[in-house]
Amino acid sequence: MSSITINGEAREFSGDPNMPLLWYVRDMLNLTGTKFGCGAGVCGACTVHLDGVAVRSCQTTLGEAAGKSVTTIEGLSPDGEHAVQKAWRKISVPQCGFCQAGQIMQAASLLAKNRAPSDAEIVEAMTGNICRCGCYQRIHEAIRLAAGGV
Repeated sequence: MSSITINGEAREFSGDPNMPLLWYVRDMLNLTGTKFGCGAGVCGACTVHLDGVAVRSCQTTLGEAAGKSVTTIEGLSPDGEHAVQKAWRKISVPQCGFCQAGQIMQAASLLAKNRAPSDAEIVEAMTGNICRCGCYQRIHEAIRLAAGGV
């Protein structure tokens, strides 16, 4: 049995340590904000924070997450008042919305380590998060807004 902290709550699991973290949060904890996209870690829809760093939960196993702290979109800010979430609403970023949780988690991780990223740094940090609707201009604008303290 291993322990893992999900959105600040200690959890115990005794299942297969090779199970993707994504399945645990979505199917066992019913935290469905984190999306299944490609299943290969290339689209970013499943992005969560592992000890504060953005990771692809479809490629992170429960064994790798054991003893660590995981934050999903539900735990980023329970009231939706994280600077990135506020900027997303102000800019009206989402179109279909499918990728948005992963985009927000990736952006929040970027801003946690770099409060004033350049445009090039934003592009580089967000490159692995794909938006099927092509909302990249609004995503980058929202990140710049969040960096300025919405």
